[in-house]
Amino acid sequence: MKQLRGMFLEELSSEIVELGEKKFRAKQVNDWVVKGVSDFDQMKNISKGLKELLKDNFILNNMSIVRSQKSKDGTIKYLMKLHDNHVIESVLMKYKHGNTLCVSTQVGCRMGCSFCASTIGGKARDLSAGEILGQVYEAQNDTGEKVSNIVLMGSGEPLDNYDEVLKFIRLVNDENNLNISMRNITLSTCGIVPEIRKLMKEKLQITLAISLHAVDNGKRDNLIPVNKKYPIEELLETCKDYVKETGRRITFEYSLIEGENDSVAEAEKLAKLLRGMLCHVNLIPINPVREKKYKASKSQSVNKFRDALKRKGIEATVRRELGQDIDAACGQLRKSYLDDVE
Repeated sequence: MKQLRGMFLEELSSEIVELGEKKFRAKQVNDWVVKGVSDFDQMKNISKGLKELLKDNFILNNMSIVRSQKSKDGTIKYLMKLHDNHVIESVLMKYKHGNTLCVSTQVGCRMGCSFCASTIGGKARDLSAGEILGQVYEAQNDTGEKVSNIVLMGSGEPLDNYDEVLKFIRLVNDENNLNISMRNITLSTCGIVPEIRKLMKEKLQITLAISLHAVDNGKRDNLIPVNKKYPIEELLETCKDYVKETGRRITFEYSLIEGENDSVAEAEKLAKLLRGMLCHVNLIPINPVREKKYKASKSQSVNKFRDALKRKGIEATVRRELGQDIDAACGQLRKSYLDDVE
């Protein structure tokens, strides 16, 4: 059955008419979907007959929260169960400018990044646009608060699920849906060059974030295996073309790992690589993962790295660390849950 949460109003209108109902009923149903209702019986202005038709033909509530952890700083990490019993993570972060939700785009991940918990066990499947959107509805239902910013940085590689991710972005931005501005959406990728080139042709006003994490191919090959296929030189050339085509500033994410990639010399090499590009560097002290050997850089090293970039004219900030007292790293809560049920 089709998921109502993954349909544009135009799609729903066609389906409703096909069921023998008046077209205007689609708008009524869509309004309830966008309000986040989880049961057809909650749709108060819908006839009993139509509710039965909807129950027979569509899925409304495509996931449920099975576990959540709340940090003392207000961050909430959710574990959500899908209709096929797979589980995914989402993280709600509270800022002065509004609530940001980090959503997953796949169940697991096949990219194999050596410092990430999401890759342990590989990828089970892609999420549909409706399942990505469902994470937003569930978080809003749980907190009673609106989500105003979206980051596609949870489990999975968004550009490895290109079509459904693109549909999600258009859905969440749609005026008949949550109407979240494109400028409030960030998509993070480890650097799949052909898909970045495909995305640039869409000319969306989203922020593209590139997970760089190293300044030479040898080191990046070990941290991010996709680099063997699309090395740094090719990736950065693509990024320059992206900026030229879209006029949008790119964010480079750089996870700082103690003794691995956090020296001043590496900061200076990074500045040289990015010189002249419309970009910003987001420095992220890595979240330690039990199964991985890496440790977060010390604050002194982080500050020296940032200052070295700034001296070379590269705008850089250190990401505010949220959720440090919970399973903060991507994939950790899902892994601990799966370990419990096995």
